[in-house]
Amino acid sequence: MTDHPVARRTVIKSAGLGIGAGLAARIAPARAQAASAEIWSHDYWAQKGDVKLNLWRKRLGAPKTGEPPLPVLFLVHGSSLSARSSYDLSAPGVGEYSMMDVFARDGFDVWTMDHDGYGYSGSSGSNSDIMSGVEDLKAAMPVVAAETSRGKFHFFGESSGAIRVGAFAQAEPARVDRLMLAAFTYKGEGAAEIQRRRDRIAELKSSPRRKRDAAMIRSIFTRDGHPTIYDSALGDALVAAEMKFGDTIPAGTYVDMAVNLPLVDPTKVMCPVLMTRGEWDGNSTDSDLLEFFRQLPNGDRQYVILPNTAHSQGFSKNRQLLWYAMKNFLFAPVPAAS
Repeated sequence: MTDHPVARRTVIKSAGLGIGAGLAARIAPARAQAASAEIWSHDYWAQKGDVKLNLWRKRLGAPKTGEPPLPVLFLVHGSSLSARSSYDLSAPGVGEYSMMDVFARDGFDVWTMDHDGYGYSGSSGSNSDIMSGVEDLKAAMPVVAAETSRGKFHFFGESSGAIRVGAFAQAEPARVDRLMLAAFTYKGEGAAEIQRRRDRIAELKSSPRRKRDAAMIRSIFTRDGHPTIYDSALGDALVAAEMKFGDTIPAGTYVDMAVNLPLVDPTKVMCPVLMTRGEWDGNSTDSDLLEFFRQLPNGDRQYVILPNTAHSQGFSKNRQLLWYAMKNFLFAPVPAAS
């Protein structure tokens, strides 16, 4: 196992450092197109055995025969919320919380999916653990490839979604272009939220599903402290979006994060990687994540600390810092070969 030293330039204390004018130049054409095109959306279905999995897609304008394919960005959700609540949330009067819309406007063909037992997808009756999520992604990829005329995609995952997509990148390297891991957990040592899950492991193992009511959804914004970094009205929007699916969700990712880490071997993740951590994230520590980061074999890698941000980076008042870091990484020039 090779231990790569962490170059000082790769550990960025805010998403604004090290981001050049090239990003604005690359985004400008997409912004111009956005002014004349509406965001188009459509859902699809993938089959994993007997389970139907729901996929959701957004991009500027409907696909047209013969047009050049857009770069594909696939978003992977975490433990407690389904895909559209995570990445396409409508919160009138609160602000822009749809990562799908943000990246569609910047020229990406953006996809997400509900994992087994979540949202609009069917359920196998399992606890939908991390490796089940990898199988979900494997089932979804032929659909995305057929609809986009691409075989390789950019991936983003947050929280247990980052573990899912990291494990997928390890299992299916040919499918992954650039990989973004937000609020990732490697081994979980020293992380307050991971310890809380370890303390209730008997309960989590007692059923394939766990309680996820309105109170639990609201606790997402308080568990790490610093609740003022989230808009107080955001909880209402999430409760409205999620409770229509019931008050339980699969328990598997919580079990995995409590007792089965690590689930991703950094030496086997061969693609370029961006890792982002909120400075108050209770699911990880910098020492835990930097241990993972140092072992990544691809020199095209970044570690970004998002200031005044906790675990739920995409729902933070400072979510634009996340989006900015992602765009910088996605639009980076291809390094010249030596």
